[in-house]
Amino acid sequence: MSRVRIVGGAWRSRLLEVASVPGLRPTPDRVRETLFNWLGQELDGLTCLDLFGGSGILGFEAASRGAERVVIVESDARAFAALRQAATTLQASQVELIRGDALKFAQTTSDRFDVVFLDPPYNKGWLERLEPWLGRVLKPDGWIYAESEAAVTELAGLSTVKAGRAGQVHFHLLHGRQE
Repeated sequence: MSRVRIVGGAWRSRLLEVASVPGLRPTPDRVRETLFNWLGQELDGLTCLDLFGGSGILGFEAASRGAERVVIVESDARAFAALRQAATTLQASQVELIRGDALKFAQTTSDRFDVVFLDPPYNKGWLERLEPWLGRVLKPDGWIYAESEAAVTELAGLSTVKAGRAGQVHFHLLHGRQE
């Protein structure tokens, strides 16, 4: 099992175990630092959704930085067990873990979030499949953070306002008022 480090907030420098799951690739430290510089270092009072939990690092970073509620969805049993262990270790009461499918969650939840993190497995069409449902889970004036194998200029009616690239990873922050 490898580990990933929380880069900011109350749990700064804490290490989380990452399950050995094929295709699981935690967002690199430098990319997370950039993302939370874009969003602001403190997420006090915000609700966040990490639809493809994996290592959970995006959700735990948000919780570490003051998010009021963070929902992490993960389908893989080994990854989910590692997420549960991390939440217990950190005593992360604001983190809610859901074992399930990202698309089904987006289609059925009645909750809406200020920030939605999307870091799906690559080359499987997840962003395209989720796009029709993102308006259901995102609050008006909300933000989407998306990682992908290719550049994204818009998604679910939102425009990319910040973007970067780290190796093969393209990362984007999207925003645009929805009604």
